[in-house]
Amino acid sequence: MTTIYDLVIIGGGPGGIGTAIEASVHGLEKILLIDKADNHSSTIRKFYKDNKRVDKDWKGQNIEIEGNIPFMDGTKESTLDFFDRLLDEEKIDTAFNSEVESVVKNEEEDRFLITTSTQSFVARGVVITIGKMGKPNKPSYKVPPSLKEYINYNLDKCSSGEKILVVGGGNSASEYAYELADEDNEITLVYRKEEFSRLNPENEEILKVYNGQEKLRLRMNTDIQSLENCSGRIKVNFNDGYHTIYDRIIYAIGGTTPVDFLKKCGIEVDENNTPIHDEHYRTNVSCMYVAGDIAFNSGGSIATALNHGYHIINSFMRRTGKIYSRTEKVEDFFAKNPQFKQ
Repeated sequence: MTTIYDLVIIGGGPGGIGTAIEASVHGLEKILLIDKADNHSSTIRKFYKDNKRVDKDWKGQNIEIEGNIPFMDGTKESTLDFFDRLLDEEKIDTAFNSEVESVVKNEEEDRFLITTSTQSFVARGVVITIGKMGKPNKPSYKVPPSLKEYINYNLDKCSSGEKILVVGGGNSASEYAYELADEDNEITLVYRKEEFSRLNPENEEILKVYNGQEKLRLRMNTDIQSLENCSGRIKVNFNDGYHTIYDRIIYAIGGTTPVDFLKKCGIEVDENNTPIHDEHYRTNVSCMYVAGDIAFNSGGSIATALNHGYHIINSFMRRTGKIYSRTEKVEDFFAKNPQFKQ
């Protein structure tokens, strides 16, 4: 660490990668991508099954790529390879296995100090693109510790021949349900409301067909009261007085915006705890932006997240008005600002 970064990007998903690549294309040379996982695109790695199809026009959305990244249809593996090549070719600095603890703006110097558990960085601009899926929602009732290895929040450890309960009423829950049904599992999808309200038409139609063909079972207007260990399997007690034994439960009940971290960074949020930003994804903190699902509910669209990066960099370059000098030293910053510790 010898110079101040032009831009530090917190979060290594598509929004973060898109922002980093656009920054490089537009002439910024000192770019750092930070992620708490051991590699970029951790959501794709964890939540996508092997060989899962990845569409540019996700769920039929016609999304035009606005920037410089030629993203196209592929698979989980080809998409990860594509992002690998982009980061390698543009020579983006990365800091994986690094969870950001704080981002502090020095208004007088117009610089940010980004502190992780192991080191600190100084930057002229910051983009937060940490997504919502890093902290999946968990049930309010107790999950017995002896059952935790059979409780999932994604498709990890799922195989075939299991009796599985999928909990949730959104697109992730529906996709988990019918994908697992195709793997010769016995699937029940339980939802606490009488009707689905958040499904896209394609997923809703697939569920109706699979339910009609008895490939999976829909259990609507039903909630879970408690879980019990029944000889190594999961006894699920429902609020209608019935119970059923399952091999595994998958919770797909949404993710939470990391609102505490946003507020700690000084970002204002609305009544739904969504960060407030303008059309360029700029927050109330000068030169601090948000991108990806945390900024806008893009429904998991990779193309939309990449477009966020394009708009952010255009805004950042217009706001700064020039390519920075590469001679400013981190040591000089800390010498002038002893309140910050290197």
